Amino acid sequence: MHSSQRNAWRLHAHVYSLNHRVVLKASAQSQATPSVETPSPTPHTAVEDVLAIAIAATVISLGLFLMKSAGVVTGGTEGVALLLSHTIGVDLGIAIFVLAIPFYGLGLWQKGWRFTLRSAVAVTLISTMSSLTPHVIGALQIDALYGALVGNVLIGIGFLILFRHGASPAGFSIISLLAQEKLGWRAGRVQLCFDAVIVASALSYAPPSTVLVSAGGVAMVGLILSMNHRPGRYVGA
Repeated sequence: MHSSQRNAWRLHAHVYSLNHRVVLKASAQSQATPSVETPSPTPHTAVEDVLAIAIAATVISLGLFLMKSAGVVTGGTEGVALLLSHTIGVDLGIAIFVLAIPFYGLGLWQKGWRFTLRSAVAVTLISTMSSLTPHVIGALQIDALYGALVGNVLIGIGFLILFRHGASPAGFSIISLLAQEKLGWRAGRVQLCFDAVIVASALSYAPPSTVLVSAGGVAMVGLILSMNHRPGRYVGA
């Protein structure tokens, strides 16, 4: 074998030896380095849940007051309650409380007693404050467009707070949450389908212009939930 060939073989053997040692060193380091686990989220405390539900109920009841004063409607059981209030004069708070009752069984079956209890507390607070707010603030003349948009924004924010603290305003929102958890559908889009039917029912007493601005307001609720309550985005409990 020529000297040039021998030198080439020696160089090849040396490079192979270096590569082998690098691989062994990297393997040893990877075994020595502990895997980094994503820390589990810290659950909300009981005090945080109580305060959040109270704040959400306040925001939602104020949104409902604006919409009732403006003569517009929204979606969900709150929308049905507004329809009853506008058409036959039923007290808004009483309508909200009664309409939510059938959905507690579904919540207890699918979501457990904690979720159902929190939702029942939320509905009771929303119902009570919806009955008291008109007496505290008094009658107001509110533009339909303003009432629909701002009122539904407040409701969307209130819903979001409730959802993130393991509660809901009962009604169709429970079905929307179940559809998101079981089927992967966004809660906001499912809610929007229910809301479209309810808002269209307002044509029975309101002009098309009022129904149109009501639909725009309902879209705000769906937008808020779609952007801020996507599956896997929020890690708090």
